[in-house]
Amino acid sequence: MNDTNILNKPTFHSSILAKSEEIGFTMPSDLFVGTLLKTLITAKPKSNILELGTGIGLSLSWMIDGMDAESRLTTVDNDPALIKIAKQYFKEDQRVEIVCADGTEWIKNYRGGKFDLIFADAWPGKYSEIDEILELVKAGGLYVIDDMSPQPNWPDGHQEKAESLIAYLENRSDFNLTKMNWSTGIIIAAKTE
Repeated sequence: MNDTNILNKPTFHSSILAKSEEIGFTMPSDLFVGTLLKTLITAKPKSNILELGTGIGLSLSWMIDGMDAESRLTTVDNDPALIKIAKQYFKEDQRVEIVCADGTEWIKNYRGGKFDLIFADAWPGKYSEIDEILELVKAGGLYVIDDMSPQPNWPDGHQEKAESLIAYLENRSDFNLTKMNWSTGIIIAAKTE
């Protein structure tokens, strides 16, 4: 099996990658993470989805590609320049709400329904507000995080934070999780109750 043979890339994938390089954005989501998100979302029709950490919209493009017509996705990032770029690609899609806000504040102020899938690719919802975000996952819903294997751009002390988060998730009795030493290091946690 050749896992580098990635088929059916999203429409805007190449354009978003080129824009990332043009503006010097060095944190676009990994190609493998994108394909995984698309597959997971395809398996959840009529779903309510949350992404924390829109970035330039690369992972968002994959998630949108996996959504059916009745699904809805909210994506949150605190960088207005990146949000502006993401909106250029996706503002016409009525299923998608692109929010420019501090993730911590957004999580603390959110009063809507629970989510079928949460992809936490930012500090809030991953290393902070973890209890609040896990509370927002529906029973049978998925919490997905990446970058759990050591990365070259990690600052001093980040390895310990990642290990603490993994240990915390392993000890939650209300989630079953799979840890994958693949791509950038993925955890998929499914809510059991």
